[in-house]
Amino acid sequence: MKKIAVVILNWNGKKLLREFLPSVIAHTNLELADIVVADNGSTDDSLQILEAEFPTITRLPLLDNWGFAEGYNRALNQLDNEYVVLLNNDVRVTEHWLEPMVEYLDSHPSTVACQPKIRSHRHPEQFEHAGASGGFIDVLGYPFCRGRLLHQVETDTLQYEDITPIFWATGACLFIRLNEYKNVGGLDESFFAHMEEIDLCWRLKSRGKNLVCIPQSTVFHLGAATLSKESPQKTYLNFRNNLLMLYKNLPYGWLWGVLTARLLLDILALFTMALKGQFGNARGVARAIVDFYMQKSRYDTKRTENILKSTQSRFKELYRGSIIFDFYVLRKKKITF
Repeated sequence: MKKIAVVILNWNGKKLLREFLPSVIAHTNLELADIVVADNGSTDDSLQILEAEFPTITRLPLLDNWGFAEGYNRALNQLDNEYVVLLNNDVRVTEHWLEPMVEYLDSHPSTVACQPKIRSHRHPEQFEHAGASGGFIDVLGYPFCRGRLLHQVETDTLQYEDITPIFWATGACLFIRLNEYKNVGGLDESFFAHMEEIDLCWRLKSRGKNLVCIPQSTVFHLGAATLSKESPQKTYLNFRNNLLMLYKNLPYGWLWGVLTARLLLDILALFTMALKGQFGNARGVARAIVDFYMQKSRYDTKRTENILKSTQSRFKELYRGSIIFDFYVLRKKKITF
């Protein structure tokens, strides 16, 4: 058994596999890592293409489309490597991309997960929205990154080259100790997709674990390859799952104040989308709010478990302000702590 398993979750992504998998094969030290494609019940000929064109890759067929969260849980439950990398099928890696991350975790036992620098495949000089140079979160639960604030993405001028503690590592390329992944229950399968990696990282952080971004490793992410950023379903999942994540993880003293503020801001977002003619996305936000308040009692057991197992609730990687206020009112383009 090799030290690392690079696990790529695929669903009807034969075009993406042909475009991006060659870089993973070319730049992964196969003495150090296995490359595994877990197929989420694809109805195209992804598995046949893997067998014919990439015969050295380990194929792990799953019988249905379980979504990002449950698909990865099912795949990783079949593995026993020391480290795993959750790698999107639309990521192009670069030479020696694994080595800086494994070397850091080998020498820092209290660090359980990390991510590389994520740049855009479409605009290679820029950071990519999903992860950039490390993920953070504000007091109201809005995620942002070094190199990306809301929709504003920075050009990479090597301004974020230090290895730094982060609140969350992107699911586009998440390097994690497999035993720690399993110990906290993996990704929340009820999320299906979106926000599940931030929820996972929050559980790790609250139990005293460290996460970092290691920009000495760089990958390029296409992004929005499965659901476009204009998809009402993606809007629904992002808004609903963000509220569920807050309910699961916020300490009691913060919970209802944050949820009240978020309700007002989410309703404002709904009306803003409607005024712009984005009626599908507006309906997605409305459905997310309704479903959250209807479903949240189902998460009481998970919330109780998270609170009981937490050893800390205050994090220096949690921004005490509001990025919505800072961006739209104060006109800030980046956040500094």
